[in-house]
Amino acid sequence: MRKEGNTVMKIRTLGRHVNQGFKNLARNGWMTFASVSAVTITLFILGVFLLLAMNVNHIANIVEDQVEINVFLDLTAGDEEIERVQNELQKIPEIDSIIYVPKEQGLMEFKEGFGEKSDLLDGLEEENPLPDKFIVKTSVPQQTGMVADRIEKMPHVSEVNYGKDTVDKLFKVTNTVRNFGLVFIVGLAFTAMFLISNTIRLTIVARRNEIEIMKLVGATKWFIRWPFFVEGLLMGVIGAIIPAVLLLVGYYALLQVMEGDFLFISLLPFNPLSYQIAGILLGIGAFIGMWGSMMSVRRFLKI
Repeated sequence: MRKEGNTVMKIRTLGRHVNQGFKNLARNGWMTFASVSAVTITLFILGVFLLLAMNVNHIANIVEDQVEINVFLDLTAGDEEIERVQNELQKIPEIDSIIYVPKEQGLMEFKEGFGEKSDLLDGLEEENPLPDKFIVKTSVPQQTGMVADRIEKMPHVSEVNYGKDTVDKLFKVTNTVRNFGLVFIVGLAFTAMFLISNTIRLTIVARRNEIEIMKLVGATKWFIRWPFFVEGLLMGVIGAIIPAVLLLVGYYALLQVMEGDFLFISLLPFNPLSYQIAGILLGIGAFIGMWGSMMSVRRFLKI
C-alpha cells in the first residue's frame, strides 16, 4: 500500500510540474514569445539548409550512379571467349551489375542516335565494325577506377572506357559538396543551439527572484527544476513545430510545381523526408529547450 501511495504521489507531483510549466508559458507571455520566436526563426533557417543539403547529396548520388564501365571485347572474340570474360567479371565482388550488349544491338543503338540520318549507316550490318561489349556498374561508384584497371588486364578485352578524367572530376566535386554541406550544417546547428539556449536563459534569468523565493521556503532543487524543465521543453517543441510545418508545406508545394523531374533534377520524395526533417527539428528544439532551461536554473541553485 505504501509503495502504491508513493507512486500516486510521484504521478501527482509530475502532473503538478507539467501543469506549472504550461502556466509559466502563459504567465510570461512576452518572454515566452521571444524564446519561441528565436527557436522558430533559427530552426527555420537550419531546416532550409538541411533540406538543401539532403537534396544536393541525393542529386550527387544520382549522378554517381550513372557512372558505368564499357568493356569492349576483341573483334575476333567468339562465344566461348565472351562467356569466359563474363565469368571473370562475375568473380569481381565490387561489381553490382553486368549487361551484355552484342555488336548487332550496339549498331542498332548507334543508328538510332543518328535519328533521321540513320539511313547513312545502311549496309553496315553485313560487316559490322563494332565490337561486342559489357556494360558494368560497381556497387560503390568510387570503386569504378579500380575495377576498370582490373578488367583491362583480362584476356580478350580490347578496351575499357569509363570517361576517367570526367569521372575523377565528378567524384572530387561531389565529395567536396558533401563535405562542405556537412561542415556547414553542423556549424549552423551549433550556432542555433547557442542562440536559442541564450534566449531561453534570458527568460529564466528574468525570473531569478521566483527561484530564490522557492529556495527560501525549502523547495528541493529538483522541485524547482522540473517546472522550468517542462517549460523549456515546451518552448523548444513549439518553436520547432512551426518551422517544420512551414518547411514541409513549402517543400510539398515545390514538388507539385516541379512534378518529379525538372531540368533533369530529381528531388527527394516527400516521404520519408518529411518524417526525417520533422524528427530532426523537433529533437533539436526539445533538446535545446531543456538544456537551456536546466543550465540557467542550475546557475541560480548554486547561489
